[in-house]
Amino acid sequence: MTPTAEKPEAKPEAKSESKPETKPETKPAAAPGAKSDAQKNLKSIPMEELQKKLGSSPDGLSQDEAKKRLTQYGPNEIAEKKENPYLKFLTYFWGPIPWMIEGAVILSAVVRHWPDFFIILLLLLSNAVVGFWEEHQAGNAIAALKKQLAIKAKVKRDGKWTDPSAKELVPGDVIRLKLGDIVPADARLLPGDPVEVDQSALTGESLPAEKKPGDAVFSGSIIRQGESEGMVYATGTDTYFGKTAQMVQGPESVSHFQKAVLKIGDYLIVLAVVLVALIVTVALFRHDPVMGTLEFALVLLVAAIPVAMPTVLSVTMAVGARLLAKKQAIITRLSAIEELAGVDILCSDKTGTLTQNKLTLGDPFTLNGIPADQVILWAALASRAVDKDTIDLAVIGGVKDDKTLKGYQVVHFQPFDPVHKRTEATVKGGDGKQFYVAKGAPQVILKMATNAAEAKAGVEKAVDGFAGRGFRSLGVARAEEEGKWQIVGVLPMFDPPRKQAKATIASAREMGVSVKMVTGDQMAIAKETAKQLGMGTNILDASGLGDIKHHETAQAAEAIEKADGFAQVFPEHKFHIVDVLQQRGHIVGMTGDGVNDAPALKKADCGIAVSGATDTARAAASIVLLASGLSVIIDAIKESRRIFQRMNSYAIYRIAETLRVLFFMTLAILVFNFYPLTAVMIVMLALLNDGAILSIAYDNVHYKDKPEAWNMRLVLGISTVLGVIGVVAAFG
Repeated sequence: MTPTAEKPEAKPEAKSESKPETKPETKPAAAPGAKSDAQKNLKSIPMEELQKKLGSSPDGLSQDEAKKRLTQYGPNEIAEKKENPYLKFLTYFWGPIPWMIEGAVILSAVVRHWPDFFIILLLLLSNAVVGFWEEHQAGNAIAALKKQLAIKAKVKRDGKWTDPSAKELVPGDVIRLKLGDIVPADARLLPGDPVEVDQSALTGESLPAEKKPGDAVFSGSIIRQGESEGMVYATGTDTYFGKTAQMVQGPESVSHFQKAVLKIGDYLIVLAVVLVALIVTVALFRHDPVMGTLEFALVLLVAAIPVAMPTVLSVTMAVGARLLAKKQAIITRLSAIEELAGVDILCSDKTGTLTQNKLTLGDPFTLNGIPADQVILWAALASRAVDKDTIDLAVIGGVKDDKTLKGYQVVHFQPFDPVHKRTEATVKGGDGKQFYVAKGAPQVILKMATNAAEAKAGVEKAVDGFAGRGFRSLGVARAEEEGKWQIVGVLPMFDPPRKQAKATIASAREMGVSVKMVTGDQMAIAKETAKQLGMGTNILDASGLGDIKHHETAQAAEAIEKADGFAQVFPEHKFHIVDVLQQRGHIVGMTGDGVNDAPALKKADCGIAVSGATDTARAAASIVLLASGLSVIIDAIKESRRIFQRMNSYAIYRIAETLRVLFFMTLAILVFNFYPLTAVMIVMLALLNDGAILSIAYDNVHYKDKPEAWNMRLVLGISTVLGVIGVVAAFG
């Protein structure tokens, strides 16, 4: 069943082809000021005039016309600045480490050590080529993963709704915008209901702005409430402030682990400088050749510096991101891998993650002897299949005869939003009479019903009975006149747990990850589901928790920490739960899918957008799941811990190897007055060691059964012992 608004009466193909003369008007003149003036004009001119200029109508464009316009206007994206590959390659010859190697090359030429000169120069070039190629491959891998998260748009083409990539939008396209959507291009709203739009990313306004039919909505803003259709008038670089291309991944931050490894690099450089200064002092005291001594000192410094560290880091992370992508988890920023490895508390949504998100309809509770089939029919009229909402699909699926729905015409449909917490529809029956239907949370339907006083006891008893069996309840109301609602019944809906969920939760517990269920359902449903999943039944009622501005007492914070889950949760509670757990020293993962989950996903150490999440939630999360279920998250945690172990192994290896070379050379020169290695040998040893260690990105490691945390003392302790043993073995 679809509303009549979705059934076009005009042929869009004929419409677009009948006005070829309008095309030059949509293409602005080449003058610099003309383009911006034209866009400002399209933003404010009457809708009839806009449609003429764009050669379009509320029925949209034909597919053929859209293709022509895509060629004419180009893709709807903000072109990212791509770094010149030649300039990027030259950066491998610029910086403290390359300078030292280049210094050694120059000194070799000055003292006419031509074999050393050519070998060190060749190694310098080889290091640059390998580093450039590996980072190039890593960049390509991340770019490929980002493409999987491309924002989709709901567009009317040839009179039918399609889901192309947002970059295929062209001026004149008709798009549908609903709660949680990121507006994909600048558009003017067509006749319909007003919507509330969050433009904070564009204008800095913290409160959503109401937009009425005819108003402009801008690319990058977010639909916070309502649903409407709009006509695109500007795409790509012509938009007010295009953000689409940057939504998936912003500037990458440096993770705690990367900072720690870079600190190791600083430690090695300081140690090398001290030992080299000692060697140079002794050499000068012995009247060794100055140029030869300086060349050797430079080369020894090169050997001490982790030349391939940036490459090893990026390659290991990129390989890890590809492995996680195979497990249906897309990383939107590489530092999220390390954060995921350290997660010790995972707050998981119940619906779709712990359960199958396949609702089945039970036997309804009805009032005043109304037949159950009639209550289901009214609920189905307050639903819409095209949105593919699981509740709507379950209710529509409960209608025994699909033909029954065709006898009614939905004149107006009000979709669900977090404020009203219900859907409403204005319906015209086969007899021409108009009536109103609504469905939503039973307590919401009761509040608006005029017969609430007499119906309340029966409804609450039915809801409690359904909840005790693990059923969700959906209230249904009907009105002959607008505003005079009568509650007519309650529909029970059951969402069974996933088959592997119980075993996965047990596996997570063995890995040191505590899974806490987060659901908007009632306490009884939450407890029943938790019992079936073996999670424990210590479920807290989130309505008793504070919000962002509220500080919990130590007792309340401890209760949150020890809870097995939370019921009747609103988005602001999610943020608060994460905040409290973080304050108590936990690394928290939080799942979410809705537009209002975005703050909690950003606040969490590792925000996870579940399969089917809104564009807004995906943009806020650091990991986006392409498949449903808790097992995907647990697999991702296991893989991230393996990646962490590889990074840990690299750190230990690099420190131990550096200490071994430095101590060995220093002792050989100071004690025996003997240079055991030539400058060329040291450079080859350093670069070939780092080249070989690139394979650590594919190393077969075992993850720990506890969250990973950077332990500098352990790493330095193990590597120092290994380094010293290597020196003792060499002299022994």
